[in-house]
Order: sequence, then structure tokens, then C-alpha cells
Amino acid sequence: MKKRDNILKVLKYLVLSIGAFAMLVPFAWMILTAFKTTTEATQMNPFVIFPKKWKVDAFVSVTQAMDFTKLYLNTLLMIFWRIVCAVVTACMAGYAFGRLHFRGRNICFALVLFQMMVPSQIFIIPQYLMLSKVGLLNTTFSLVFPGLVTAFGTFLMRQAFMGLPKDLEEAARLDGCNIGQTFLYVMAPLTKSSMVALGIFTALFGYKELLWPLIANTDENTIPLAAALAKMQGQFSSNYPELMAASVIACIPMIVLYLCFQRQFIEGIATSGGKL
Repeated sequence: MKKRDNILKVLKYLVLSIGAFAMLVPFAWMILTAFKTTTEATQMNPFVIFPKKWKVDAFVSVTQAMDFTKLYLNTLLMIFWRIVCAVVTACMAGYAFGRLHFRGRNICFALVLFQMMVPSQIFIIPQYLMLSKVGLLNTTFSLVFPGLVTAFGTFLMRQAFMGLPKDLEEAARLDGCNIGQTFLYVMAPLTKSSMVALGIFTALFGYKELLWPLIANTDENTIPLAAALAKMQGQFSSNYPELMAASVIACIPMIVLYLCFQRQFIEGIATSGGKL
């Protein structure tokens, strides 16, 4: 039995290692391509993996052609306000759906789940028309607008509030707290871990969002980083070393964010049952 368990453990780690390697290959290919010449990057020989001579010309070109400081600033402003709005609205809605009993609660929550089931592209035209009517296209608010409320965040915070014991609410009620005080001073502080997880997921989703910024923002002064990278691709040809170099620079903040908050990433996935 012990020998059988060891064999199963070896097979399990082997499968996990193959999966991890498969996920790391695109990142490794991106980094290696950034140091190649255009000829090396576009040749069809699959066995030429490493560049013959490591060059940083692509990094120099993209840093001179693109204002990464402004792109980072636009992206960070969008992410900051999306996190603030998502955490505030999701906490209040999650507490209402998870702890309060009111008529129509299940129907309202079903509508929230329905929003998670349909493609987000369905809401692009209504959101665009709303912003166009009030003249807020090509602004930071237009980037933040789709993230003012989040169905995923509402579901995540509902699960967090449902996991808290009822004794806390009863004790707060005996001490004279109303619903707002119970939520603000008793229940909400106990879900800080879920709030952090929601903030991280919101930052990740906002950082990699591409379609909406390309539609709502055409001004070079307000465009975020992902949309700027997409515009580097040409219609007939692309400079792949420069494109990969810009992608490497763009990945750095998210890698740092994950290294700093990897525990909250795992907790958020385990709590919500969601996936990236």
C-alpha cells in the first residue's frame, strides 16, 4: 500500500508539473522573443528557442515610442476607482443578500447571477450610449463606469457574510445597534480578507480589460495600458520583439501584485469557487 501511495504521489506531481510547465511556456516565449531580432522572431524553425545574441533594442524602442508613465497612471486611476466602487457596492449588496430577509431577495439575487452568466459584451452598447448621451466618453470615468457595480463581487461578499455566525448580529442588536451600525462596525470588519480578495480580482480584471477601453476611449491621453499594447499590432505586419518587450513591461505590476497578495488570491478563489 505504501508503494502504491508513493507511485500515485509521483504521478500526481508529474501531472501538476506538466500543467505548470504548459502555463509557463507562453511567458517564457514572450520574454525570449523580446530579446530577439525581427527575423529571429518570425522565422518558422521551431527549434530555435533562444536568441543568437541577446539584444535590448526592442525595450529601448518601446520606451522611447510609448509614454509608459502616462499609460501606467491612466491604468492605475481606472483600477483605483474601480476597486473603491466595487468594494463599497459589493459589500452593501452582499450583506443585504446574505444576512437580511426581505421580499424578493431571491429574485434579485437571481438577476445578479444571471448577469454573471451572460457575456459582458451584451452590455457594451447600452453602456456606450449612456456615456455618449452625457458626454463622458474619452474620460477616466468612462473607463470606471462598467466597474461601478460587480456581480462577481456581490456573489463573493454574499458568501463571506453568510459564513459569519448569527450570534454576532444578535449581540449587536442587544447592544442597541441598528442594521447600518451592525453592518459597518461588526460584520464588515470581519470580511476584510474577502474585501482584499475582491480588490485584487477587480484590479486584475480591470488591468487586462481590452475591448471596452478601445471602444470608450480613443484619446491618447486617457487610454490605458492594455489598449495601447493592442494598437501596436499592425494590420499586415507587426514588430513582434517590440510588442513582446512592451508586454513584458506591462506584466511587471501584476506579477508584483500577485507576489505580494498571493494568499488573498488563493482565499478569494477558494471562497467564491471562481476562477481567473
